[in-house]
Amino acid sequence: MTGTATSPGWIAVAGLGPGADALVTPQVTEALARADDVIGYIPYVARVAPRPGLTLHPSDNRVELDRARHALALAARGRGVVVVSSGDPGVFAMASALFEAVEAAPAFAGLDIRILPGITAMLAAAARLGAPLGHDFAAINLSDNLKPLVTVETRVRAAAQAGFALALYNPRSASRPHQFARILSILHEVCGPGRLIAFARAVTTPDESLRVTTLADARPDMADMRTVVILGNADTRRVGRWIYAPRSANTPAP
Repeated sequence: MTGTATSPGWIAVAGLGPGADALVTPQVTEALARADDVIGYIPYVARVAPRPGLTLHPSDNRVELDRARHALALAARGRGVVVVSSGDPGVFAMASALFEAVEAAPAFAGLDIRILPGITAMLAAAARLGAPLGHDFAAINLSDNLKPLVTVETRVRAAAQAGFALALYNPRSASRPHQFARILSILHEVCGPGRLIAFARAVTTPDESLRVTTLADARPDMADMRTVVILGNADTRRVGRWIYAPRSANTPAP
């Protein structure tokens, strides 16, 4: 049942997965079928099919809090609202923005709010590559829009020194084309030239491309904003066309 002016509204913050429709969960599909309104970044809202009774609210990038406030206001009026993100909404996406808006306006805390998980880009990429996240790993957003670049560099260095495999989001954009070169330099310094690194672009879409190389041969232009970069740990190895991290640390190759 959708929300109405006389019945309680609700918000579902939903992950649309990495791109393929087959990877949208049934739970998310059901929420979209019940919704009165869908709110999100323009390309994500474009993935939702229009239908009678559904209002689509696409908006530009970097207005996450505005989207969250809009969703809360609609739900408070009795509407059923789905806020869409790519991947999983709790991974560098809209779930945090929504709760930040609720914290600033506690009157909304009593609304029916649900977070619906989705398949993240790093997990979809890892599945295409084999099992590079089979042991401990860290996920780091390389964008400096919401944190200073020095924090990005510090976290990358610390995670690499700790021996984690790394899933790196938002590696390189038109507004910051040179920063990824600095990240690769840090990784080369900490991990050495032979460490395996994978560039997974637009995974599960018709534009998908996968490239596995070493830090010695990695170049900044191998990545863009549609790319997830996965750095192996010290034990990561190739098996045929696959790469994987053994389940135990310091596992010698057979």
